[in-house]
Amino acid sequence: MTKQFTMELAGRPLTVEIGRVAAQANGAAFMHYGDTVVLSTATASEKPREGIDFFPLSVEYEEKLYAVGKIPGGYNKREGKASENAILTSRVIDRPMRPLFPKDYRNDVTLNNMVMSVDPDCSPELTAMLGSAIATAVSDIPFDGPCSTTQVGLVNGEFVFNPNAEQKAASDLQLTVASTREKVIMIEAGANEVKEDKMIEAIFAAHEVNQEVIAFIDKIVAECGKEKHEYTSCAVPEELFAAIKELVTPEQMEEAVFTDEKQTREENIRNIKEKLEEAFADNEEWLALIDEAVYQYQKKTVRKMILKDHKRPDGRAINQIRPLAAEVDLLPRVHGSAMFTRGQTQICTVTTLAPLAEAQKIDGLDVTETSKRYMHHYNFPSYSVGETKPSRGPGRREIGHGALAERALVPVLPSEDEFPYAIRTVSETFESNGSTSQASVCASSMSLMAAGVPIKKPVAGISAGLVTGETDDDYIVLTDIQGLEDFFGDMDFKVAGTRDGITAIQMDIKIHGLTRPIIEEAIKRTKEARMYILDEVMAKAISEPRKEIGKYAPKIQQIKVEVDKISEIIGQKGKNINKIIDETGVKIDIDEEGRVSVCGVEKENIDKAIEMIRMIVEPLQEGAIYEGKVVRIMQFGAFVELSPNKDGLIHISKLSKERVEKVEDVVNIGDTVKVKVLEIDKMGRINLGLTEIVNKVEQ
Repeated sequence: MTKQFTMELAGRPLTVEIGRVAAQANGAAFMHYGDTVVLSTATASEKPREGIDFFPLSVEYEEKLYAVGKIPGGYNKREGKASENAILTSRVIDRPMRPLFPKDYRNDVTLNNMVMSVDPDCSPELTAMLGSAIATAVSDIPFDGPCSTTQVGLVNGEFVFNPNAEQKAASDLQLTVASTREKVIMIEAGANEVKEDKMIEAIFAAHEVNQEVIAFIDKIVAECGKEKHEYTSCAVPEELFAAIKELVTPEQMEEAVFTDEKQTREENIRNIKEKLEEAFADNEEWLALIDEAVYQYQKKTVRKMILKDHKRPDGRAINQIRPLAAEVDLLPRVHGSAMFTRGQTQICTVTTLAPLAEAQKIDGLDVTETSKRYMHHYNFPSYSVGETKPSRGPGRREIGHGALAERALVPVLPSEDEFPYAIRTVSETFESNGSTSQASVCASSMSLMAAGVPIKKPVAGISAGLVTGETDDDYIVLTDIQGLEDFFGDMDFKVAGTRDGITAIQMDIKIHGLTRPIIEEAIKRTKEARMYILDEVMAKAISEPRKEIGKYAPKIQQIKVEVDKISEIIGQKGKNINKIIDETGVKIDIDEEGRVSVCGVEKENIDKAIEMIRMIVEPLQEGAIYEGKVVRIMQFGAFVELSPNKDGLIHISKLSKERVEKVEDVVNIGDTVKVKVLEIDKMGRINLGLTEIVNKVEQ
């Protein structure tokens, strides 16, 4: 039996249908937000997956191009691998949902969101986020929800909730906040240097909207929710913990984990595991649980020491940043390079500049954005953490980290008019021990400046962590978390920005949400650390963008022409533009607004190409002097090509002050000459006079 529920969300109807479709899934919600339609389903396996020590949750966001009336490109003509937007959306859905499942649950769970119709004013991503929460809440899958998600824009200083397409285009903020009934559980943001106080205000304004949606979901669950099923707990038995503590005392575990060298710590833990495996060699059940038990033992040890004694594994103070280093110009032939090191985290970012034609084409559900000129790619090879495994290309984590750094830097990039280049930065992780994404923000900012990209301000990023106790006011916030504090802590709160405000936030947590005091302190801590990194580290390596791009980077000059002149530049079947390219060796891009970008290595060739373009689009001036090439000889004179679409005649009487018997006595085909425009008659014919032979072709 179908049941339908409707509420008004940001001035548009949100309708949820339960029982109409996908009845065999554990839970399904057919979501309608305006004309956007998303089918969200939640399914779980009957039994836990054997041999794993994690919760196997998969989140999928499927973009069907029929939703926007498109047929997929390429030969196959069907949707292929997930787009970057789909991967990032899946991650944003995963982050608030994952902590709300039981920690000892090992059944496979898949949350699938299929976008079937898109209304540009009603975000399909937001609809899928709400759909996943509702489908799981009404299912029989154990889940400590519901949760809700709200998007916030900032237009003319005012907050806009779940903004439409026009509002998004004008917004200084793209904020996504997920909440439970009591707390904020996920934050994702891109911003144009929004102040910290304004960001906190926006986060909790979204939290209030989320409470309205949660009340709506509660009504749906009350009428349609299934009873949650029983499951087999995979928690480590207390008897095993007790036996381990007899062999490895808390003091010994503390000594093993509290070191600033990651390799030393890993060796210590490896020795402990070998000792326990030897001791429990006859107990197969316990042997299978040793890895998880030692992990839990480490976690309890680290959390206790941080929370109760304010002691961090590497001996730092709670608000202390690890040793920092920054340098530029590591690589001699690239367009720009920089390396940023924080403790055992080290990132090298390389910048590459190219013509705008090399901007990335986007084929997705967003009908307003079809390309992007700035691309940030992040790589995380196995050697960076001392492991060995083959590279299979970027995974979801790498794509997510690259997108976060890209979002952090976009607000400070120059416009296309100011800097007509496509820009790619690639962050290579040399070493990893916590918050490589924020190190890549720092390295990328310096690399862009080293390449001569006139960014408005440098951007830096840092991450804060959290360890909580039994009550909401029993917690401690950590500045600059390393890997161990991330693994065993409750939060990874990444904030990037300039000296004047925030440009990006990403918050991951493992608990059921954060209170306002925790969020305020985390933002305060990251601001203090960001200022230190900008002023005391990055500025000493490079303080501002270089005035010129590197000698190995392509040089680009741009001119603006009337739109109706574009066809003249191109010429019939590309004749004119190809002639310019052949003669000068440059690349030429022309956009629909009449911006002509000329790209080349040699400045003289770029200048020559621009002059040829000007000659095509600008009318000749009588009395002006131009340079051209002799292309045809007649008995009565020589024809000179001034541009690919303009030829003029030097009459034989205008070749010299003396009498000329034969045109070839003065000029020949191929000669480069300077000529003066004597007359442009009513029929547009151009009459020239020879002023100088610039280059005489040997006959």
